[in-house]
Amino acid sequence: MHTRQEKMEAFGRLLDVLDELRVKCPWDRKQTNESLRPNTIEETYELCDALMKGDEKNICKELGDVLLHVCFYAKIGSEKGAFDIADVCHELCDKLIFRHPHVFPPSGSAGAGEGGRVETAQQVSEQWEQLKQKEADGNKTVLAGVPDALPSLIKAYRIQDKARNVGFDWEERDQVWDKVKEEIREFESEIAHMDRDKAEAEFGDVLFSLINAARLYKINPDNALERTNQKFIRRFNYLEAQTIKKGRPLTEMSLAEMNAIWDEAKKIEQPSPEENA
Repeated sequence: MHTRQEKMEAFGRLLDVLDELRVKCPWDRKQTNESLRPNTIEETYELCDALMKGDEKNICKELGDVLLHVCFYAKIGSEKGAFDIADVCHELCDKLIFRHPHVFPPSGSAGAGEGGRVETAQQVSEQWEQLKQKEADGNKTVLAGVPDALPSLIKAYRIQDKARNVGFDWEERDQVWDKVKEEIREFESEIAHMDRDKAEAEFGDVLFSLINAARLYKINPDNALERTNQKFIRRFNYLEAQTIKKGRPLTEMSLAEMNAIWDEAKKIEQPSPEENA
């Protein structure tokens, strides 16, 4: 691994390269906050994909792409005279220090933080939400910090998590299953009545309650769903590959034939007894 000095020099090199590109490259020169935004979203998803796959080489690569965008936005900010990368770093450090009084106690404080000693990750999360609302430019309401543009599944998880941090949660986590069953019954009722609008609303309630259950049992629903997505892709790709070998398109196979190959794919993915030992 590199020394602190080498890390600082590497970051300085990145800023120097970006400065030169901004002047000499036609593409880099024409970029704006608005034009970069779609690319930033794409790069973030590519990083998330590498993280899910545990691909260390690509994690490093994609982190670089995301870091480039952070520096690029700071560069544009400096050209406008609004802020530069130093302001970004100082703003972040000031926020981290303020929101971690148990690590960086304010002068005259023993470092107990909001509401007493902070010893667990849960207490840190609760303190974080309380402190955010005390910042001069911080969130004025509990849910204000949930971005509107978040994907719906992640947004639901964050909404529930923020509500939990102020005590709005189930007393016992297994109580959530009564709510899940209730929402499923209501969804089934609307499906039976063929009321599409009400059925959609009730299905949303079912998903929200299941995300709540996942949160209570410390399962990240987005990660869980992505694992299932990847599993389906692997098995469907196997199904498609087998049909190609047989010289038959999927559209000409019966559901029973496809299910038989699907079961083969499932068996291939199952660990052997030796691996379970």
